[in-house]
Amino acid sequence: MKYSIRPMEEKDLDAVLQAEAECHSHPWSMEIFRRELANTVARLRLLICDGELAAYLCAWYLVGELHIHNIATRPAFRRRGLALELLKSMIDECRQSGLERVFLEVRAGNVAAIALYRTFGFSEMGRRQGYYPDGEDAVLMELEIKDGEG
Repeated sequence: MKYSIRPMEEKDLDAVLQAEAECHSHPWSMEIFRRELANTVARLRLLICDGELAAYLCAWYLVGELHIHNIATRPAFRRRGLALELLKSMIDECRQSGLERVFLEVRAGNVAAIALYRTFGFSEMGRRQGYYPDGEDAVLMELEIKDGEG
């Protein structure tokens, strides 16, 4: 399996929106992605596998902290470790600028994602009750980066 990771560009939005609809019950809109592309603290990355968009990550890098807002793997590409590769790549990229912590929220019912994040070293630091539009709770997770880790 050959893959590459690269920054998201305006030309990618149609493919990203299609993937977003496949992955989320309340997908981000074109306008949200456009705002993220224009945001100077945003880090938007695509993982391309065999020429197709397989996964993407949207995060903000602020003062030593990476805040992951959206990470998804298209259903046809799941269970291949691609989200992990994308996450590792983003953390490695930000580490060069002094990354200290990574934060994210994940649906409480997304057992597979929570397991992935725990395997990676994230720990649960709390919950946001009724965080998602459908009322589901969000699990708040954090990864502390120490030199040579993460």
